[in-house]
Amino acid sequence: MNRTIESLKKKAIRQKGLKLSDAHKLWELGASNVSALLGAASEIREHFKGKSISLCSIINAKSGRCPENCAFCAQSAHHQTDAPVYPLVSASEMLEEARKARDAGAHMFGIVTSGTEIAAGDEWQVILRAVAGIRDLGMHPCASLGMLNVSQARELKSAGLFRYHHNLETSESFFPHICSTHKYREDLDTVRASKEAGLSTCSGGIIGLGETMEQRIELAFTLKRLDVDSVPINILNPIPGTHLAAARPLHPTEILMTLVLFRFILADKDIKLCGGKEKNLRQLLPLGIVAGANSLMTGNYLTTTGRDTPLDLEMIEDMGLEATCE
Repeated sequence: MNRTIESLKKKAIRQKGLKLSDAHKLWELGASNVSALLGAASEIREHFKGKSISLCSIINAKSGRCPENCAFCAQSAHHQTDAPVYPLVSASEMLEEARKARDAGAHMFGIVTSGTEIAAGDEWQVILRAVAGIRDLGMHPCASLGMLNVSQARELKSAGLFRYHHNLETSESFFPHICSTHKYREDLDTVRASKEAGLSTCSGGIIGLGETMEQRIELAFTLKRLDVDSVPINILNPIPGTHLAAARPLHPTEILMTLVLFRFILADKDIKLCGGKEKNLRQLLPLGIVAGANSLMTGNYLTTTGRDTPLDLEMIEDMGLEATCE
């Protein structure tokens, strides 16, 4: 193995803190040392996470008509897409989907809603009931409800919420190219509010939006400073009607190198491979785990189809790993 890769692997395992220059050096080495980097990232993952691969699933509990103008999003009111539009579903519908996910093998279940936030009122109460019900099913309830303050986060935690999810989507330097209807600091504040309330936090982004690898590294270091628990990595699946409908797909090797860098930088965190994984990694999907992912989003996504959970379970077993609860 390249001496620099070996040295930085040991640095990550000892949690000495990789520097920005270290991450850039790893990216430079990636062109001629793909196998070595994959092997090193796999060692880091196994050091902190063992052979455990956790599975989560979600429900698109409220779809469409979002006032935000995120360039990638099929649910934005600023785009003309075929994405479904419907109000918040009932708590019983959320629980039925959670049961299906649990029975299929998922350990976490997330309630995801379209829109900037959920205001106090009937919708909020429905979500609180659903959170309590998911907990009673023996699953870890999660939620992604948009912007959140500390008071709301504490109320969710009291209802039984385990983790709050709020993506930063991309780096602060690239964010103005993706969204202009809210500020990056509002997303940062939501993650901080969740942490202050004692919730586990999940925050990551989407790669393939047109950002550079340097900007992905910038995002990884932002997440490191926030000290989030779980980092979801989505790969853009361009949706007709959105501003990024014609975006160039990433090469699978570039996706794998991104996962490697996130594992080195966020050595002890959960790295979750999410939306677009099967479409973009194709036959190299298992290498996403070798590259450092220790968690998968399974089943369907918000407006696109994913993989059936039995296929993900089969892949995990075939790799000599174990699907377990986080």
